[in-house]
Amino acid sequence: MARRRQLYEGKAKVLFEGPEPGTLVQYFKDDATAANGTKKGIITGKGVLNNRISEYLMMRLTEMGVPTHFIRRLNMREQLIREVEIIPLELVVRNVAAGSLSTRLGLKEGTRLPRSIIEYYYKNDQLQDPMVSEEHITCFGWASTQDLDDMVALALRINDFLSGLFLGVGIVLVDFKIEFGRLYENDEMRIVLADEVSPDNCRLWDVNTGEKMDKDRFRRDLGKVEEGYQEVARRLGILPEAGARDMKGPEAMQ
Repeated sequence: MARRRQLYEGKAKVLFEGPEPGTLVQYFKDDATAANGTKKGIITGKGVLNNRISEYLMMRLTEMGVPTHFIRRLNMREQLIREVEIIPLELVVRNVAAGSLSTRLGLKEGTRLPRSIIEYYYKNDQLQDPMVSEEHITCFGWASTQDLDDMVALALRINDFLSGLFLGVGIVLVDFKIEFGRLYENDEMRIVLADEVSPDNCRLWDVNTGEKMDKDRFRRDLGKVEEGYQEVARRLGILPEAGARDMKGPEAMQ
């Protein structure tokens, strides 16, 4: 394995220095966390599946004109991405009541919302990613009004496209979390979709049975977590031929 300089390690991914200036290598781990990191575990093969699923969805979104940080997949667990300045916000797009929305507002899980809702959360593990308003965001300089306008417009386009794509394979896109970054090229800046799009940050339910095929299977101890992720990949037609076998990551160099 090539020795690369590790730049960052998060809950589910590791970032390494890329082969060219302005690029990074994103490595997908099998580690899983829930309840703001208090619940931890391993979902065997999750990194392989998320790499493939995120690659597929990022490529399809690019075809639809959504700018992303994705360049190409390198192997079973790694992809080459553009280096961006991550905006410290998570945008959650909700189509159906579930998770914290059901808890906060007393809505029955599975209730279809009158329209899609976008919520903002401040990316800070120590504070457990608190929900914030546009006033907080602009006041503290996390993003400008124009940045927010761009992110919301992209989030709605992403939601429209992914909702249709998943519905076409018998899956309801209940909600999802996305992150954005600032990409600087030729003295210009643009907002692009970053991080990943996978069952780790999407709620995906079978359209007929309501069966969950995402990380809620881990959060709620429903069992067959790996099978849920595999089913999403199978329906999208991208399940690796060899299955979600394990593969070691590159050796980190301090």
